[in-house]
Amino acid sequence: MAATTGPRRILNEDEIRRALTRIAHEVLERNGGAEGIALVGMHTRGVPLARRLAASIKEFEGQEVPVGALDIVLYRDDVSQGSRHVMRPTDISFDIEGLRVILVDDVLFTGRTIRAAMDALNDFGRPGEIQLAVLIDRGHRELPIRPDYVGKNVPTSPDQEVDVRVTEIDGLDEVMLVARGSR
Repeated sequence: MAATTGPRRILNEDEIRRALTRIAHEVLERNGGAEGIALVGMHTRGVPLARRLAASIKEFEGQEVPVGALDIVLYRDDVSQGSRHVMRPTDISFDIEGLRVILVDDVLFTGRTIRAAMDALNDFGRPGEIQLAVLIDRGHRELPIRPDYVGKNVPTSPDQEVDVRVTEIDGLDEVMLVARGSR
C-alpha cells in the first residue's frame, strides 16, 4: 500500500480485545498455566496491554500474575544520536529470578527496542526465560528477534508507521497504518 493512500485502520476495539484474549490463552497453553510467569509491559503502550493480558489470565485461571512496567530509554542504542526520549518510571516490584517473564509491547519493528528491554530486564535479575508478546509485528527486523505471541502480522513499507492507540492513554482502542510523519 502506498503511503499516499491515507491512513488505514488495521484493528478496531473488538479486534484488539480478541487478539489479546487469544494471546492470553496462548501464554497459558505454552506455559502450562499461570504459575511462574510474570508480565512486563514496555512503556508506553505495552504497559496497559500487559495489564489487560494479566486481567484475562486471572479471568481464565483465577490466578493473578505479577505485572511490571519497564522503561528502556537508558538502554537504547540511539540515545546519543540526538533522539529525544521521555523517561518513564520502571516498576518491577517482584523478584524476576527464575520466572518466565513475558515482555509485552505494542509494535515489533527492527527488534532494537526488544534488545534494549532484555538488557534492562537483566538488571533486575535473571529470569528463567524471556518470552515476547506483541500486538503488531510489522517486520523489517535488524536483529534476530522473534515474538512468541503476535496479535496480528502487518506487512508494511519503510515509509509507513503503525500507530497503536489504547483507551488508557489515548481515549480509544485502534491500530492505524499511516504514512511516516503524518501523525
